[in-house]
Amino acid sequence: MDDNDRLDSMARWMWNARQRRQTFCNLPSELRPTSIAEAYAAQEVYYRLAEPVYGPVAGAKIATTTKVMQKLMGITHPCGGAIFARTIHTSPAKLRAADFVNLRVESEIALKLGADLPAPGAPWTRDAVAPAVASAMPAFELIEDRHADYNTTDASSLIVENCWNGGIVLGNPQAVQAGDLVGIAGRLSISGKTVGEGNAEDPYATLAWVANHLAERGRDLKAGMVVITGSVIPTVSIASGDRALFTVDGLGEVVMEVF
Repeated sequence: MDDNDRLDSMARWMWNARQRRQTFCNLPSELRPTSIAEAYAAQEVYYRLAEPVYGPVAGAKIATTTKVMQKLMGITHPCGGAIFARTIHTSPAKLRAADFVNLRVESEIALKLGADLPAPGAPWTRDAVAPAVASAMPAFELIEDRHADYNTTDASSLIVENCWNGGIVLGNPQAVQAGDLVGIAGRLSISGKTVGEGNAEDPYATLAWVANHLAERGRDLKAGMVVITGSVIPTVSIASGDRALFTVDGLGEVVMEVF
């Protein structure tokens, strides 16, 4: 098969597995990307399959930000994916457990853009992207890992499948200055019990990484898009009957209930 057919086959294999709600598996050996660049090229095809169901790309996510997860997957860098318009929820959100195979949540800082960060402007720095941020808010990323075995998950397969993004839940947007978010503290509770606390690193530096990552693929970040900047607290599972509350100093809270 030619390169385009190969990319299409990779994306369709992952998309079909997701639509069938199958346990996550790596791509078969004959379809395994030979490079991270090829994995992202297949991810672009995956977007075209997903958009009729989930709506257009409306934001971006970063994954595998910790050294522990990178080592586990045999990489030395984060991974990126898309957020689709119909998977963006506002707090307080009510979500059906039955809509997911295995729902997990990450507690993050989300940035909403008020100006474009076009690909030709790269390389972007954290100081250069800061004026494009219109607001920030606490957020949950909905992780749909479909009971993946993290010890055997291959990073290239994860990338093709859009890094397990199942959507996001956003709190109320707040105006911020460039230095306000560095080291900002957050606390997560599930059904009234505190399960984690943590501090953001530098969401603006993460935004610069995402903008540069997308620029390498010829993609712009557009005004109105949302970028989630990595989990402040380790990922947790959530099930029917649970209520998750993530509170961030100076930014307020985001709430979701699962039924």
